[in-house]
Amino acid sequence: MMDYKLLAALILTVVYLYGMLLKIIQWRSARNPIPANVADVYDPDTYRKWRAYHAEKCRLGMAESTAGFVVELLLLLLNAYAAFAGLFSRALWVQMAAVLLLSGLSSFLLLPFSYYNTMVIEEKYGFNRTTKKTFWIDQIKEFLVGLVLMLAIGSVLLGLHRALGDSLIIAFAAVMTVLMLGISFLYPFFSKIFNKFTTLEEGELKDKLTGLLEKNGYRVRAIQVMDASRRSTKSNAYFTGFGKMKTIVLYDTLVQAMTPDEICAVFAHEMGHGLHKDTLKNQILTFVQMLILGVLAWLTLRTPAVFAPFGFDGVNYGFALILIMNVEFALVSPLFGLLTNALSRRAEYRADAQAVKEGYGEALISGLKKLSRENFADLAPSPLLVKLEYSHPTLSQRIDAIRKGKTASGT
Repeated sequence: MMDYKLLAALILTVVYLYGMLLKIIQWRSARNPIPANVADVYDPDTYRKWRAYHAEKCRLGMAESTAGFVVELLLLLLNAYAAFAGLFSRALWVQMAAVLLLSGLSSFLLLPFSYYNTMVIEEKYGFNRTTKKTFWIDQIKEFLVGLVLMLAIGSVLLGLHRALGDSLIIAFAAVMTVLMLGISFLYPFFSKIFNKFTTLEEGELKDKLTGLLEKNGYRVRAIQVMDASRRSTKSNAYFTGFGKMKTIVLYDTLVQAMTPDEICAVFAHEMGHGLHKDTLKNQILTFVQMLILGVLAWLTLRTPAVFAPFGFDGVNYGFALILIMNVEFALVSPLFGLLTNALSRRAEYRADAQAVKEGYGEALISGLKKLSRENFADLAPSPLLVKLEYSHPTLSQRIDAIRKGKTASGT
């Protein structure tokens, strides 16, 4: 008879070791020579500062991963999930107790790592603007949002399996896809839990963004500025929402750091994603990912013997969700990630080409360099790490492609 506990522990260990290998490769990439086309991003003093920052972040990441691995492994080996579920009498809480335990314990034990990252490392290198009050409020909000989401997924799994039995695969994939799309659709509302948004004031930047979007028949509900500077000096920008709810969000740090042309270049890139239907393609990939989860759920729930070695008398849906997400899918996700990351990198090149087409090639290059400088990006990551983990090409690769596109188009 298969020893499911030993198998789960081995898979968890393999997943942990693979993650640690990636972190070691990332750490060692600081020794790589910087490509000539991005050599001007950091001056010598800033580069030395980046290397120290990079090393501290890598060490902290490895320590945090190790702590998380130890917690999860002990919970599995000591049958802690079943013991905790035994403290409850109501059937639903018995079923969801495992999710509650892992969420609560992980959040509590990993909290020092989050605090050290934000209040020590980010503070030391001049990025942090988060007050202690804001930090603790954010942690509470993130815990509650994450817990509610996991309980919702566990409840969906329970309801569908009891209603459909072995036919749950497609239904679970479809419901999970709708749930993920719903979260994306409602993201503008969720984000207001953490940040404040104001409408971009009238002026050159708004006129240029509006003109760029209208030229391509691309409509948005609003162009908003987010108070990212409350927490960090780092910059970003993104599209959010669907259809008539589509919104442009600019970090206030980005508005302060970039010229209007550079911001337009960034959003010509984002517009390129829209014109190439990249969001729709990502939705299809999301469904495929959810289908994989559905298959794993089907395999797990139709094998009640899986649960006995962990102290359960029968199927427990909360524990099943932990096995599916943290053990089974964690083992296959790197393979799925190879495909999705490769497709994502291709999409980034296409989106950059849209900025070149709009006449913002050089502005995109200068804007990307500013973003890399402000966010302390790794300019020379390992090519292996890029293939395995990166959803975007490196800055050097993007600049090469942008310049080739400019030459080809004669701009």
